[in-house]
Amino acid sequence: MMAPRFSLREFGPGLVIAATGLGAGDLVVAAVAGARYGTVLLWAVLLGALMKFAMNEGLARWQLATGSTLLEGWIERLPQPVSLYFLVYLLVWSFVVAGALLAATGLAAHALYPGLSVTQWGVIHSLLATALVLSGRYRLLEPLMKLFMVIMMLVVLVCAALIVPELADMPAVSWLPAIPPGSVLFIVGLIGGIGGSVTVLCYGYWMQERGWTTPAHLGHVRRDLAMAYTLTGLFGLAIMVIAAGVQPDEVTGARMALVVAARLETVIGPFGKWCFLVGFWSAVFSSMLGVWQGVPYLFADYVRRCFRHSNVHSPVDTRSSAYRGYLFYLAIPPMVLLLADKPVWLVLVYAVAGAFFMPLLGILLLVMNNRRTWTGELGNGIAANLILFSTVLLFGLLLLDTLRQTFD
Repeated sequence: MMAPRFSLREFGPGLVIAATGLGAGDLVVAAVAGARYGTVLLWAVLLGALMKFAMNEGLARWQLATGSTLLEGWIERLPQPVSLYFLVYLLVWSFVVAGALLAATGLAAHALYPGLSVTQWGVIHSLLATALVLSGRYRLLEPLMKLFMVIMMLVVLVCAALIVPELADMPAVSWLPAIPPGSVLFIVGLIGGIGGSVTVLCYGYWMQERGWTTPAHLGHVRRDLAMAYTLTGLFGLAIMVIAAGVQPDEVTGARMALVVAARLETVIGPFGKWCFLVGFWSAVFSSMLGVWQGVPYLFADYVRRCFRHSNVHSPVDTRSSAYRGYLFYLAIPPMVLLLADKPVWLVLVYAVAGAFFMPLLGILLLVMNNRRTWTGELGNGIAANLILFSTVLLFGLLLLDTLRQTFD
């Protein structure tokens, strides 16, 4: 009997969500962790990937059981302040994250070809991503994101494998799990930073595009998400290994990629530098493409439920004015953030709203997926509840730390 052949065709939305979630933020978080603590915090990346898997799997089970997206469930079944909070959060999050992605893609492309400025490259990438979303929709997005994932994973895994022999000669590097003094809140930030935040909600809409809409598709969804967060974990592990040995004070902001690339050049030659820069560009542009295509689903879904009072559970029309209008909101207004510092009020609102989102999502999944009258046999089991409860506690610690740092 022949063993079944592995094929990327079996996987879809999960690889899209992984490529979207693995942006500049994940690179920075994992690189700073590697630079500060070496390899002793690799376990935190794996724990973060497991927790994000649990949240996304819970979201998917809700959708398969009820036929409605999680956002539709919030609007239809929960008090109005929940959905209103989400709308405010979405508007602020989108503006700031889009600005960050413009800067990151500009930096990545400028590192590869300095002939254009960071701002010029950022604008070009934003317009290119917009054109791709308008022309191809999900049919074009999935194969592109699979290509980017292959490039990213090959690059970081090869670079990590080449640098491991050097780490073996560094006496300060330990492969045993540990919690170094003063690292607890940093660990919480590392766990929360791997795999994206609001973009996990996009998975439900990409499931609809793929045709995974009934409880019979639960097996497909779980395999898809398992692949996604396995790759997410491996990506984080590889970045931490690559950054181990870099001076911690050098690894700050998006320019971290240039520092890490320079280290790779000294260790394994120019091949390592250019290989990593290509991988960095793939990570940030795929993240931009996923956000540009996926996040407008959320706004368009909100508009048709709250303002047009539609009760039909059908895929969002990507040709609608709400979808395309929000796409342009992502692509154009945040360009102003490339020209000036972010307004203080915007940074404060984003930090507070963002810190509240992940624990709120975990709490709502615990509440909604434990209502058997809503979810039936696809409700939470003991393992799902334990993981979600632990996730809420952990992200709650991150929330308190974020609030403390913000108001200090």
